[in-house]
Amino acid sequence: MQPYDHQYIQTNGITLHVVQAGPQDGPLVILLHGFPEFWYGWRKQIDALAAQGFRVWVPDQRGYNLSDKPEGITAYSLDELALDVIGLIDAAGVEKALLVGHDWGAAVAWWVANVYPQRLHKLVILNVPHHSVLRRTLSQSWSQRRKSWYVFAMQIPRLPEAMLSRNDFKSLAETVKNTGRPGTFTDEDLIKYRRAWAQAGALTAMINWYRAIIQRPPQRALPTSPRITVPTLIIWGAQDAFLKREMAQASIELCDDGRLEMIEEATHWVQHEEPERVNRLMSDFLSTPLN
Repeated sequence: MQPYDHQYIQTNGITLHVVQAGPQDGPLVILLHGFPEFWYGWRKQIDALAAQGFRVWVPDQRGYNLSDKPEGITAYSLDELALDVIGLIDAAGVEKALLVGHDWGAAVAWWVANVYPQRLHKLVILNVPHHSVLRRTLSQSWSQRRKSWYVFAMQIPRLPEAMLSRNDFKSLAETVKNTGRPGTFTDEDLIKYRRAWAQAGALTAMINWYRAIIQRPPQRALPTSPRITVPTLIIWGAQDAFLKREMAQASIELCDDGRLEMIEEATHWVQHEEPERVNRLMSDFLSTPLN
């Protein structure tokens, strides 16, 4: 890993810690991490993209690690999370960006592409379905509801914080480690994750993302159609313990210009486990002429 530029950027009324790399005049790529990661979750992609000439911005999303942690569930609605991204694009001084998201970061990326397509050149999604596909699947599939039990458990006040923080975040660290391939997350990696989780207010803020999606669904900018008009690449680890693979195909069918790459041997943590393949797919897709 090369030394990165760590900046604190004002966006949407808060301050986000943003790791930056690559040439300032390159096309802007924003990488959005998911739960329970932080910018470090993209460590295997940052240098590769920067070396290809991209201007890479990797925020700790609101509530995580060194970024602001506003109080209350409403602060973590998809409306606010999407506006954080729009504010970053504005702060970079460009009209459009290339947006990449994994897990919760992918949920935010889908929403930005659906509501603010005019601000994106292209979209890359890793292992999270389109919001309408997830909603439909949860309503129809008992097996997906079983996989998503933790989303509903997160709605309980205070108890999730107490359980996840016990014994130096033992259960949270074990969940991350045990749902990936052996060796995906090293002890050194998990030390860094624990340090991020232990930031004051971080754990409640991270859990509030789950609370908001049920208790404070987006209201500010409801799209008239679920279709995605931005060119889209979905990369999906087929051995995902949390999400049914069928949702990947259903999601790409909602994209006017979409391509699905299924990586059979990878889990939910696909960019950690298959970095060379993911980096090649992303670079090839993002490097083609911009719209």
